[in-house]
Amino acid sequence: MKIPELLAPAGNMEKAKIAIAYGADAIYLSGELYGMRAGAGNFGKDELVQVIDYAHDKNVRVYVTVNIFPHNRYLEGLPNYIKFLQDIRVDAIIVADVGVIRMAQQAAPDLPLHLSTQANTVNWQAAQFWSDLGIKRLVMAREISREDIKMIRQKVTSEIEVFVHGSMCMAYSGRCLLSTVMTGREANLGACAQSCRWKYTVMEEKRPGEYYPIEETPEGTYLFNSKDLCLLEHLPDLISIGVDSLKIEGRMKSAFYVGTVIRAYRQALDAYEADPKDYSLERDLLSEVLKVSHRPYYTGFFFHDEPGIHYESSAYERSYDFVGLVEEYDESSGEALIEVRNRLPVGTHVEIIQPKGKMVETDVNQIINQADGELLDAAHANYHVRIKMPPVKPMSMLRCLKE
Repeated sequence: MKIPELLAPAGNMEKAKIAIAYGADAIYLSGELYGMRAGAGNFGKDELVQVIDYAHDKNVRVYVTVNIFPHNRYLEGLPNYIKFLQDIRVDAIIVADVGVIRMAQQAAPDLPLHLSTQANTVNWQAAQFWSDLGIKRLVMAREISREDIKMIRQKVTSEIEVFVHGSMCMAYSGRCLLSTVMTGREANLGACAQSCRWKYTVMEEKRPGEYYPIEETPEGTYLFNSKDLCLLEHLPDLISIGVDSLKIEGRMKSAFYVGTVIRAYRQALDAYEADPKDYSLERDLLSEVLKVSHRPYYTGFFFHDEPGIHYESSAYERSYDFVGLVEEYDESSGEALIEVRNRLPVGTHVEIIQPKGKMVETDVNQIINQADGELLDAAHANYHVRIKMPPVKPMSMLRCLKE
């Protein structure tokens, strides 16, 4: 039995540290150029060196995205950048374009290549082609089924990576032009405006200004608005197939999202590894992934048994607020130093999730401003405060029911 790698998104340094603390075996991220999430915090060259050193010190692998579909004007400087990534000991780069693959193999022949989901690999012949080309790992297309993944695993020696959680795209393997046409922000260069999430109406050519709603419900219809993927309940199936890496989507998501989701999948994988024969997913872990901002969950194309469009609204569901991050804990005083992220009044009941630890619940009975020792009725974002609570680890996260 092989337990797959748990691969986490890291949109910036804080999210990288949170992902590692909460149990990721590897993280994926982008430099300031050539990645498909231009709106994420991303990493400059010095920051790339820092995050790789930090991750490797904790035995965590780092994969860097170089997965845009570059026009000619983007090619200059790309070989030197890829060579730089090899020199700073990146564990692999994620690529989608055959031109980039060719350049990478010439500029950095020792740097492993992972094929992006946007290369839309859905059959074993395509998988074998990429494997023969020297690709170490194949990230399966989002549109692929369980049986297709199983067949590819049986036919191909390259590693197999599968998305198991996060946002889905209405376009085939994410290769969309809506954002480019409507806003000038090209999704295939990393600048998607998520035009698929907008509400649409119809206007007849000879009746300008008369907008006719497309109604699935009285609120309208969001034709392109996908549900979110969640395969937490199906980890034993993925393990039995022989998948090498389980990927969480979300470089644009919050640190709270990353930590919560990674923690749930980590605990599930560890429980299965400890007792595969009698394994059963704890219901509490399913509740955990419902506490982050998400759209309704479904199983994507894994079983081909459920439509993936969410018709009612493009809004996220969010039942809990992330209100603080533990910076340190003082055992002598029983106080935690908290960086506040959302309004936190005295009297709030909070849940505290810990890196690789049990959840703690407590009431906030007193808030002390770290700057001047003043007692506060409520703390606000960016405050640093001291709060009495049971012992907790640094990078624990405080959350409360959303008002």
